[in-house]
Amino acid sequence: MKKVAVVTGGTKGIGKAIVYKLAGKGFDIVTCSRNGQELAALKSELEEAYQGIEVLVRTSDLSLKAEVNDLVKYIISRKNHVEILVNNTGVFNPGTISREPDGQLEHMINTNLYSAYYLTRGLLPMMVHDGAGHIFNICSVASIMPYANGGSYSISKYAMLGMTKVLREELKDKGIRVTAVLPGATYTVSWEASQLPETRFMKAEDVADAVYGAYALSKNSVVEEILIRPQQGDI
Repeated sequence: MKKVAVVTGGTKGIGKAIVYKLAGKGFDIVTCSRNGQELAALKSELEEAYQGIEVLVRTSDLSLKAEVNDLVKYIISRKNHVEILVNNTGVFNPGTISREPDGQLEHMINTNLYSAYYLTRGLLPMMVHDGAGHIFNICSVASIMPYANGGSYSISKYAMLGMTKVLREELKDKGIRVTAVLPGATYTVSWEASQLPETRFMKAEDVADAVYGAYALSKNSVVEEILIRPQQGDI
């Protein structure tokens, strides 16, 4: 049976690095983004670089429940097995609880938490039936340590870590491993305007390597949390 990895938000940053890592290991890839042009370019790049894999892309806004459900139906219609699910879709808007605009919490929860909740619920019956699989939820250091101007982002990421812990308890006897990934500041497009040197940040590829390393362990073991920070500390 062909190995299949579903990675949400796969056109940028950590998501893209994970997509490339898993494609290089022979996984068929299913990924999504709101940007159809970026998805088409990613599909072309991957299929040229890694012969023999299938790359399925879907333009989706996972902050909307209906579009998450449509993605679930698409995956189930095209694949009969999911080996790895990486819930990576997320958004960060700075602000404090007292001053951030009305609706910011709802937007963060919809994007950073509910997208993972509904997608996981939709794909779990397939994974439970197979008695195998690995779910990675991309949390953040903000899941364990709030910081200034983190506001609703930190709230959503605390909740994401909580959901991951619940899933771990629910699925440990089903043969499905669950891992929370808590990256610190990782060099992506969103940090390019910071004027900090690139060496001050983690590499997205390092997060991808850690994810694959956790997956590659024997089925007797699970890495429950991966906490990675820049060598010089948080930014």
